[in-house]
Amino acid sequence: MANVFALHSVGSSIVTLLRNSYPAEEAGRPMPGCSFELVSSGQLASEIEETTRLTLYFYRVTVNEHSRSSRRPAAANDTPVPLGLDLHFLLSAWAANPLDELVTLAWAMRQLHQFPVLDASGLSPEAGWDSSEVIQVIPAELSTEDVMRIWDALDPAYRLSVSYVARLVHLDPAEPEEGGRPVVARRLTFGMEDAP
Repeated sequence: MANVFALHSVGSSIVTLLRNSYPAEEAGRPMPGCSFELVSSGQLASEIEETTRLTLYFYRVTVNEHSRSSRRPAAANDTPVPLGLDLHFLLSAWAANPLDELVTLAWAMRQLHQFPVLDASGLSPEAGWDSSEVIQVIPAELSTEDVMRIWDALDPAYRLSVSYVARLVHLDPAEPEEGGRPVVARRLTFGMEDAP
């Protein structure tokens, strides 16, 4: 389980994975120079340079349907359940020519296909990941209509994009304040004493 920095940690870890493994050449040909960036909606609304880059943009975060009511095996019944989240993102190519756009996007898709799992060793540490934590990055199908709705809501024109889901991110419940939680209910049982 992780803290509230987990979402940013997942995004920056995917970007770091791609940046650190990007080759200078592929199949005996030089690869285009490319930068990798985790971006916010505000950054997309501003001017994006036409330099070759791949951006990672989280467009949606959902509660994982399979972990809504699951408890940790050793947890007491009154212990709050961790929040399980799925992170939906677009990997988008920005380039001034089709070769750079298609080559860099194809390479990144292949990398995420070959290395679809981020474990604690590949996740940035600010989220306080548990050593057993594993995040899967899997392709997600979006209809053409859904893709167009996302890009219509953003200021830049449509860019070639691929959608993915990073699952399952567990957020630890907040630590209880000193003194524990207040008592809001108490059960009492009454019964008759046995007569002598």
